[in-house]
Amino acid sequence: MLDAFLMMLHGMSPYLLLGFLIAGVLHAFVPASIYSRYLSGTGWRSVGTAALFGIPLPLCSCGVLPTAVSLRRSGASRAASTSFLIATPQTGVDSIAATYSMMGLPFAILRPVAALVTALAGGMAVGALERRGSLPDVQQDANYEFSTVKPGFWPKVVETMRYGFFEMMQNIGRWLVLGLVIATLITVLVPDDFFQTYARYPFLNMLVILAIAVPMYVCATGSIPIAAALMMKGLSPGCALVLLMAGPAANLASVLVISQAFGRKATVAYLASIIVGAMGFGLLVDYWPGMRDMFVNAMPMQHHAMHHAMNVSWLNWLCSGLLLIFLAVAMGAKYWKSYQLRKNNKTMEKKEFKVKGMMCNHCKAAVEKGLASLDGVTAVTVDLAQGIAYVEGNVTDEAVRAKVTELGYENA
Repeated sequence: MLDAFLMMLHGMSPYLLLGFLIAGVLHAFVPASIYSRYLSGTGWRSVGTAALFGIPLPLCSCGVLPTAVSLRRSGASRAASTSFLIATPQTGVDSIAATYSMMGLPFAILRPVAALVTALAGGMAVGALERRGSLPDVQQDANYEFSTVKPGFWPKVVETMRYGFFEMMQNIGRWLVLGLVIATLITVLVPDDFFQTYARYPFLNMLVILAIAVPMYVCATGSIPIAAALMMKGLSPGCALVLLMAGPAANLASVLVISQAFGRKATVAYLASIIVGAMGFGLLVDYWPGMRDMFVNAMPMQHHAMHHAMNVSWLNWLCSGLLLIFLAVAMGAKYWKSYQLRKNNKTMEKKEFKVKGMMCNHCKAAVEKGLASLDGVTAVTVDLAQGIAYVEGNVTDEAVRAKVTELGYENA
């Protein structure tokens, strides 16, 4: 089991570190205003631009929600916002690099292409509804804004490192580790011929994968080791692609928020483009002559047994060590801050509200800003690790709970 875990870690770590670095550069050096400047139309240009903007961004399906609603409030059309919603969580610079390391070049190319096609389809469908005036006005705002970065080259370099190797580690670290652990368990415990028994039913396998992937939460990077491990047990590459597309792009929380913010018709277009797109690309990979074999043979993990230790270079060990150190520091700081918040807020007797559905720092920022906007609230702090919002001021419990629901999260 340790050999299997280390093999996947060594294969992913250099590409993950590169991806986190590029993500930090995008965050610090690309002006936030550019994302809304070109997204006001409902046609191909705005929808395509929104998808191309979203593909490299390392935002998960929950973190992209307040960002998309903020884009909408900044002047982006619902068509462009929907395209951004579909494209962004399916992939990112970090997950593209990690996909190449574990699943090969064909998967690394097809993932962003599939994200682009599904985003265009969903965005244009919403654009058609928008032009006909059949969509309701946006009712909610997640109250999230892009982070501001101090001017100057070196402050941006510092922000690049902070965001890429600290904040992003906090956002997806738990899901990345969970994905690696699940993949390790699949590798060791699932028989090698498990999926080969059902290999002649790829369409049925895809439906099962969809039924599991759509409701659950899994980030674009965390889904990679799971899909790779399942392929090693006989799952077809088309079914693995369905998991990689549908798992990160949708979950129950995101569907509820999109329904509230964009309307039911836009939500149907959003889900349909993801489901139909994932099934379509999955069937293409499995049934197009020669394509299935190309995807299987190009998979790096396919060329050596999972249960044997992999001969790795010092660079792999160095990258794996750095990745684990960054993860330990980021997650340790996250839970230490959680402990300090609980300790301090108990002595100050602030009201505690349990909030379900917060997955990352973007969610935390949305809840903090949303609750701070309520009349009578003087201070808000959110413990992301425990899912608790501490509210200070003269405000009713009902008003706080109503605001939490309006933001798209659940009261526990």
